[in-house]
Amino acid sequence: MSAATGNARPKFAMYWAASCGGCDIAVLNTGERILALDAAFDLVFWPIVMDAKYRDVAALPDGALALTLFSGSIRNRENEELALLLRRKSQLLIAFGSCAGEGCIPGLANLSSRAAIFEAAYESVSTANPEHVRPRPSVQMPEGELRLPEFSRVLRTLDQVVPVDYFVPGCPPEPHQIAAVLDLAIAACEGRAELPPRGATIGAGRSTVCDECGRRRHAKTIRSFARIQALPRVDPTLCLLEQGLPCNGSATRDGCGARCPSAGAPCIGCYGPADGVVDFGARLLSAFASVIEANDRAAIDRILDGLPDPAGQFYRFNLAKSLLRAGCAAWADDGE
Repeated sequence: MSAATGNARPKFAMYWAASCGGCDIAVLNTGERILALDAAFDLVFWPIVMDAKYRDVAALPDGALALTLFSGSIRNRENEELALLLRRKSQLLIAFGSCAGEGCIPGLANLSSRAAIFEAAYESVSTANPEHVRPRPSVQMPEGELRLPEFSRVLRTLDQVVPVDYFVPGCPPEPHQIAAVLDLAIAACEGRAELPPRGATIGAGRSTVCDECGRRRHAKTIRSFARIQALPRVDPTLCLLEQGLPCNGSATRDGCGARCPSAGAPCIGCYGPADGVVDFGARLLSAFASVIEANDRAAIDRILDGLPDPAGQFYRFNLAKSLLRAGCAAWADDGE
């Protein structure tokens, strides 16, 4: 990363694409560390905390932004255009959080067509839409033409659209790890630290949540899977998977401090795959299958039926980045 010249501070940007906005809030939750960010960088583009226009970013010289945190995935044409613009203007572009890096929960929409997504959004029991209005790319009004960004057929991760320098996992990333990432970026800008190889995951570990979980573990033999509310009692010290709770810790990258298992809730995989895991869902499915105590097909099917939502269990945060990427319905021509 190029250091600032003279008295000019390096420029910082953060953009919120297809996501809930929790990653922006997590950055603000770093507390007083946010003051170090403000002191080290010139904040030029961060829509959630300041008024800035896309044209302001477009007017910057290419590479003018020392650091951009890009949260959210690419769901429409606007997200794509901002990804291309910010890549061009940024020395370092970081896929920040699960949505940018893995697709996260919005990526589960890749199992459905655009028509099905709009049907669920605009015709559900919680939506009053008597005229059956659907979003259109453009509509002519007396004041002029109104345009909406085109809704893409599939949701993509940031690195499926532009090259990404680093990845910070989490939904959202933990504040203490965000602070560590910001400290590293500040030190690199000031010439006090070297950045890791491009493409690395930063702000997290390299192993699995199981390795940082303090619960007791034995040889696992699963006779049934169940939701936590179906169990009469959860042992506060024993591995949750051994108790029949489908816990994703065996495939999930560590670094969160095993917060969910420590609180008695199964890991759901928000930190993405650990190092060396090619496909999160495949690794997790293999891990679950290896501990099922059954030999005949009927018994195995009965145990697996205890997983009420297999797609959500295995690909809740990772479908868009997985080897599957999307279901047939999303790729098919839906008549739009």
